[in-house]
This record gives sequence, C-alpha cells and structure tokens, in this order.
Amino acid sequence: VCDSLTLLLTLNNYDIVLLLCHCFSGVQGQDCSRVIYNQRRICVLKGSSVNIFCTFVANYYVTSSLWFSPKLSGRWRDKLIPEDLTTDPGYAGRVEYPDQESSRYRGPFTLRITDLREEDSAEYRFTFKTYNFEWGHSLPGTTLTVTVVQVDVSPKEWSESKKLTCRTTCPLTGNPTYIWYKNGQQIDESSSPQYKDSVYSNYEDSYSCSVKGHEDLHSPTVYLQVKLSPATVTEGQNVTLTCITSCPLTDNPTYIWYKKTVTSPKASGQSYSITNIRSEDSREYYCEIENKYGRHKSTTVFIDVQYVQVKLTPATVTEGQNVTLTCITSCPLTDNPTYIWYKKTVTSPKASGQSYSITNIRSVDSGEYYCDIQNEIASRNSTALIIFIYMFLKTCTKMTYSISKYFKTLHFVHLFMDLNSVYQDHLVEHK
Repeated sequence: VCDSLTLLLTLNNYDIVLLLCHCFSGVQGQDCSRVIYNQRRICVLKGSSVNIFCTFVANYYVTSSLWFSPKLSGRWRDKLIPEDLTTDPGYAGRVEYPDQESSRYRGPFTLRITDLREEDSAEYRFTFKTYNFEWGHSLPGTTLTVTVVQVDVSPKEWSESKKLTCRTTCPLTGNPTYIWYKNGQQIDESSSPQYKDSVYSNYEDSYSCSVKGHEDLHSPTVYLQVKLSPATVTEGQNVTLTCITSCPLTDNPTYIWYKKTVTSPKASGQSYSITNIRSEDSREYYCEIENKYGRHKSTTVFIDVQYVQVKLTPATVTEGQNVTLTCITSCPLTDNPTYIWYKKTVTSPKASGQSYSITNIRSVDSGEYYCDIQNEIASRNSTALIIFIYMFLKTCTKMTYSISKYFKTLHFVHLFMDLNSVYQDHLVEHK
C-alpha cells in the first residue's frame, strides 16, 4: 500500500484536487481508489440552490457513502467520526443525493443543497466505505460561500453623480449576468457588475440589482425615504414618521420634517410623532437630511387618516322631531362590519345597524352618541356627537340679567316665543 498523495491542479481559474490513495500496485494510478472534486471553491447566492460534484473510484463494493462538513463536528456524537449531512437538523429538508443509488463502485456523487443560507458557508467533503477501506476524513473538499447582492454607491462623500455597483462578498461561480432596476422596473442587463450610467443624488428614484436566473433575489434598494408607523392610520391614533436611509449616515446629520403645502418646518429629529391624529392632518410629508456633504430630500409619504364619524339628520334638532344618526367612514368597509350604538353615561347599547333612528325626540334624549364598528380585523369607535334639543316655549318668558361694568348696568331681556314654529330672539338694551 502506498502513501496518500494530493495533487492540486489549476485550470481556467478552478482548482481541481486529485486525491490518490490505497494503491495496490507499485505504479501509481493503477488499481487505486480516488476522489476528484470538480470545483474547490463555489460562490452562490443566498436563497438559491447549489450542486457540489465529485467523482470517485472504489476498488470494492461501496457499503456506505455520505457528504459531511467539518464545521459541524461539534454536533457529532464523536468528533472524529463524521455524520451524514442529511441527518443534521440545520439542513433538514434541504439536502439530497440525487445519484446515490447508481454509485456503488465508481461514478459521480452529487450533494444538492436548496434554500441556501449564509450559515451554510463551509467546506464540504465526501467519504465512502468498502468492506476493507474507508476514505480519509481529513482530505480537503469543496469550500462553499453563500453571499447576497448589494448595491454599492460611490463615492461615499457628497457628489452630484454616483456610480452603482452590484457587489457580492465573493466572485460568483460561472459567468453571471447582472440586471438593474429603477423604481422596480428593469432598465439594464450586463455582464459587468457596474451600472453603465451615473445616477444623480436627488433620491427621487430607487435602484436595485439581481443576477440573471435569480431575479427573485433582489438586492436591497438604495433610497432615502419615510417610514410610516402604523401603516394604516385612523383618526385618534398616535403616528410616527421615521426618516430612513439605505446606509448609516455619519457626521451628525440634521433631520427636518415638512408637510407639503406648508412652508415652515413641522419638526426636527429622525422621527416625527403626531399624537391624536385628525382627518385634517391628511397630507404628504417628507424629511430633509443635511450634513457637511450637502442636503438630501426624501420621497414623500401620504398619510390618509381614516375616520369614523356620526352624521346627524337633520343638522338642527327640535323637540318632537324624528332624528337619524348614521355611522360613516372615510373608506368602504369589508367583511360585513357590525355597528353598535351607544349613548355616553349609558352602559348598555342603544341600537345596532349603520343607522340609528329616534322618533319624537325629547329633552331627555340630549347627550353624546357614538357608534362602534367591528369586523374580523379590528374594532373602532367613532368620535362622539352631541345632540342639543331646542325647546320652544308656548308662553313668553322674561329673563333679566344685571352686569356691572364701568359703573353702568346693562339689562338684557330675551324673549322666546313660539310663533308658528318660528324662533325669535329680541335684545333690548337699557342704560
């Protein structure tokens, strides 16, 4: 038996390792078991799949074969005995050997890993056993690096124009083609990772890139924009706007907040909070960031304040009338909402349905009314509506008030008269 021999070849930028051992003749290469890895280094995208190939020759029937990673030795029952990658919980459902059954004496043996994660970056080795031989565990295999695509902006300091590069932490395996997007729409396709045109720092547009064949694995976009929390705003809520960038800013930037159509700034700071928001706060908002390199304006975010209000019909209520309260919203509701009517200071509900009618209304019906809307998503109360009932007196009454001011006395006489349901108010002034 001869000593093991490792031969490393470099061909077209790929390292091919040829491992020879367990020779049974005096001439190397005759009657020898061997493993050949097609590629020593592979760089692929997070979320994609990879096939790691090797071919092997065994002189006897193979009783078992497997792929393993030395990185996982801490999880093995015995750190000196590799365990099959398919049994590792971190790879559950993501590892398979497509050609295992056809490989008993020689041939290809493929390791396929799907839904790649950055923690899958490691060295992977193949080993097999025969009746009287086991392939060495310490012999090198294929190193896999899992990366993501990111847009690199240069120069870092302030300038009117920028260059964009679709960058990865390692050179992608194969000859990748890069696809560029502007505001979500494809604008270019090239074998170069650098976008062909300069872009300008108005930050009205967003850019991202991907690799052809993996268009679903976009890079994060480059932008300066406003984040709204919560995403859906209803009247009375507390709302926070946050100015976010695609990269951390240095040099203590200053944040200024503006509301469109309003000249003066609304606030300063990276976040701007609006408490108890109202429908009149609906508008477009944006932030400006300024540091020693210049000033940048974000895209605008439109706050659409959704409200629940009570509409009163008629608008002016007099005793004895029939009155209808209607619960209205700023947008149509789905999922068959339920409407419940309440009068403040009264615990039990007054009625159900989008409208609530009161016939022959009386003074005792005066008060604050509101509706509660419920659906599968949430529950929301309307603002309260105060019903004030005007009462017309059948007889004339006289009320006199005395007010002392500058040593003079003013006397006010209010006459309330019911003349064919016409209300008249007379003011008489006396010195």
